Amino acid sequence: MNKKQKKNLQRIIIALILVLILKLLPQFPTPVELVLYCIPYLVVGWDVLRKALLGIKNRQPFDECFLMAVATVGAFALGDYVEGCAVIIFYQIGELFQSVAVGKSRQSISSLMDIRPDYANIEGEDGRLEQVDPDDVEIGTVIVVQPGERVPIDGVVVEGASALNTAALTGESLPRDVQTGDEVISGCVNMTGLLKVKTTKEFGESTVSKILDLVENSSMKKARAENFITRFARVYTPAVCYGALALAFIPPIVLLLMGQPARFGDWVYRALTFLVISCPCALVISIPLSFFGGIGGASACGILVKGSTYLEELARTGIVVFDKTGTLTQGTFKVTGIHPAEGISEEQLVEAAALAESWSKHPISLSIKAAYGREIDPNRVTDVQELGGHGVTAKVDGRTVAAGNARLMEKLGLKAPAISETGTIVHVAIEGMYAGYLLIADVVKPHSAQAIRGLKDAGVRKTVMLTGDAEPVAKAVSAELGLDEYHAGLLPGDKVDQIETLLAAKRPKENLAFVGDGINDAPVLSRADVGIAMGALGSDAAIEAADVVLMDDDPAKIALAMRIARRTLRIVYQNIVFALAIKFACLVLGAIGMASMWTAIFADVGVMVLAVLNATRALYTKDLAKKNEQ
Repeated sequence: MNKKQKKNLQRIIIALILVLILKLLPQFPTPVELVLYCIPYLVVGWDVLRKALLGIKNRQPFDECFLMAVATVGAFALGDYVEGCAVIIFYQIGELFQSVAVGKSRQSISSLMDIRPDYANIEGEDGRLEQVDPDDVEIGTVIVVQPGERVPIDGVVVEGASALNTAALTGESLPRDVQTGDEVISGCVNMTGLLKVKTTKEFGESTVSKILDLVENSSMKKARAENFITRFARVYTPAVCYGALALAFIPPIVLLLMGQPARFGDWVYRALTFLVISCPCALVISIPLSFFGGIGGASACGILVKGSTYLEELARTGIVVFDKTGTLTQGTFKVTGIHPAEGISEEQLVEAAALAESWSKHPISLSIKAAYGREIDPNRVTDVQELGGHGVTAKVDGRTVAAGNARLMEKLGLKAPAISETGTIVHVAIEGMYAGYLLIADVVKPHSAQAIRGLKDAGVRKTVMLTGDAEPVAKAVSAELGLDEYHAGLLPGDKVDQIETLLAAKRPKENLAFVGDGINDAPVLSRADVGIAMGALGSDAAIEAADVVLMDDDPAKIALAMRIARRTLRIVYQNIVFALAIKFACLVLGAIGMASMWTAIFADVGVMVLAVLNATRALYTKDLAKKNEQ
């Protein structure tokens, strides 16, 4: 509890003790009893009276404070001092409980604020470290991150090796090892070695700043259910106030005109009970709290949702469309097959290709050098020639080596075998003899197949992949992952056209989500009902255009996000139905005189406590995360 909550708890305890003491003491004359019971009432309820008076002054009287003030002051006017004190005490207990619950649900989100770095270390001319404001660090500056410190700005490691704790960003407990040449993102904690990082972004554009901006603004975008409750409360509260006023005066006047006893006191008591029952706290508090809990639970799993409206839209998703490269696949080429000719070993084939490609910066060449895995001696390679659209030739240790496509082999008078495997084929010839081929492909992410299965289990009707790659590659990836549909050879504009077609064909009340990571995905992310971006390595444009950001680039988290969204929405509807059903039932009982002030306390505070308890369930996502991993 914070200081304010502890102070309110003390007020509640003092008021309860005073009421119990007064109840045990002998009965005093009415004026004395009124004064004595006013003491515990004012101890616990002065702020409610103050807010009610301010609401009247500002011509906005119809809120829960006004209802509580009228009901309790009316109870005192009727001589029901204990009931008046009980109503205000239990109301404050409910408010305290709600405050603690809201604070708890905020913890998982507010804990993200701890990732904001306070300073960046810059090495001075004398070798000493100087702490500067991260906002003052320019792009290209080398900063020093010591063990135990957070990486303040996105950049590339230029010196050192270490393990980074990324739990605050991705929800993953395993550390990530980094070394010279690796990219690092702000907000991660350096666990072991000292790192020197060359910044690639300004602080305001770094990952940590974008995350904090998303979190701080998430409450601005309200779901339809929240907007409904806001509009409902604006109409409902004045309606019940006028209803209570009518209940207090119309029946006794009618009875009086009919020549029967009016019993004004009984009808006023019913009206006051009616007011307490009608307080809309359970709805006004529990619905936003449910969405806030859902957003907080998702953020603890490394899923950032930009607002409750997107959580609601995600819960209704029936079609999920994926970009391929960088989303379902790793977006980097890798040697996936080594096929040497007779008399050539795999090591010889890879070494010859890597040395011949050693001067090239093409992604295919980089993947071959990565497969070789050893440092290349440039003195072993001479006479390098790049043949556009064919490949390269070079002298390696004095022997002629050629590496390229089938056209290059044909140009050299060699017959390359027909390859049925999907991917990029690099044929290799040594001294005019065919030596074999390497198969290079964009590797599917480890969790992509699990992601598609998880979406099917979560109730997604159709999964689709859109890619600019060739038909054979798209077909192979689609078959491997079990996708329902794919479209290949698409330009960015073609992807938008495909999304439009899918949107036109979707079912009523069904949403379409698009998952992407590249800058060319931004238009499609904006057009989809729900845009989901890969946040760890995704482009800034994609993250800005998306409604949901996956901080660890794991597509399996999409199904988890949908499960969290759907449970949150179920909790919201449970609270709406439960609160309204109890309220209206008790209102009817109060109107016909079958409900006491204690019934009213349950209908107000009891229902609010139960609804808030139910709402806090949205915060706990461990069971959903565990189910998602199965």
